[in-house]
Amino acid sequence: MTVEQISVFVENRSGQLGDVTGVLAGAGINIRALSLSDTTDFGVLRLMADDTAKAREALVKAGFTVGSTPVVAVEVADTPGGLGSVLSVLSRHGINVEYLYAYTQRESTRATIIFRFDRTDEAVKVLLAEGVRILGPEEIGD
Repeated sequence: MTVEQISVFVENRSGQLGDVTGVLAGAGINIRALSLSDTTDFGVLRLMADDTAKAREALVKAGFTVGSTPVVAVEVADTPGGLGSVLSVLSRHGINVEYLYAYTQRESTRATIIFRFDRTDEAVKVLLAEGVRILGPEEIGD
């Protein structure tokens, strides 16, 4: 089971992130998690939103270049070693993590890790077989 991640390509200059978040706020979109990586000329803002389709539509309408990628949202214990236990499962099966980012909620004892794998379908099967909880789109949004 995968969820859709939005990737927004932004120029590496002051104000670009504010422009993206302003568009999303104006459309009533709540950002659940995000990650930014950059090069000299541009950045890639990866994000999970409470309404992915509406977020993508608003950003494209505002002139941003937007892509989407299937990723896996995994729930782990928000304790020392929580992430390590999942990484151990993946390592035993030779599955590579291309990137990840996470978020937690103050009132929860669980964290959500967003993973991009080299072999997504196999990663999902392995994680489910090992009893790891994978979240669906309805659990990322409202």
